[in-house]
Amino acid sequence: MVMDNPGNTFSANQIRSQIRNQMRTARRDLSGLQQRQDAAKLFARLVKHNKVLNAQNIGISLAHDGEIDTFEFIEWCWANNKQVYLPVVHPFSKGHLLFLQYTIDSEMVLNKYGIYEPKLEQLHTCAVKKLDIIFTPLVAFDLQGNRIGMGGGYYDRMLAPWFKEKSGPYPIGLAHDCQQVEKLPIEEWDVPLPEIITPSHHYQW
Repeated sequence: MVMDNPGNTFSANQIRSQIRNQMRTARRDLSGLQQRQDAAKLFARLVKHNKVLNAQNIGISLAHDGEIDTFEFIEWCWANNKQVYLPVVHPFSKGHLLFLQYTIDSEMVLNKYGIYEPKLEQLHTCAVKKLDIIFTPLVAFDLQGNRIGMGGGYYDRMLAPWFKEKSGPYPIGLAHDCQQVEKLPIEEWDVPLPEIITPSHHYQW
């Protein structure tokens, strides 16, 4: 990570913001060929993962803002009779997510962040505790399993029961290799991940 104005003292929030901006730029700058290669390598790792093979209900998000593409894996889940659920911004509970079933026929809408999500229909929701795995998006991660996201805290709130009590769905982070940094400044609400998978590595803690 390259810091501007090295003579100044930066707060944790400033450092996190700078890392977030640098990592978002790095993944957006990946060429189309690199994105396709990364997606193919990630797919090959995911379909061999024991927890994936044993899972029935999988939470995952669609790629956005240079994130690694997961659609081939989603199609594999459909072909193997696994239920796929996408995060939807909760319309009434600020800072929380719902998970809605995603199929080839799902009607999609843009949320306030410009991300496609299934149109909200109560019959298609899945309680978080019924998910077997949540593939967790991230902007940056370090070699201790710490992650930072976009700053909304959605996944930290959702995964807090898993971190404290090991209850609820098992979280696995997904990222490009370029999103790894040496050390992240951590806040008390941050939830470290037990696994992060990139095209080149499978980190486990």
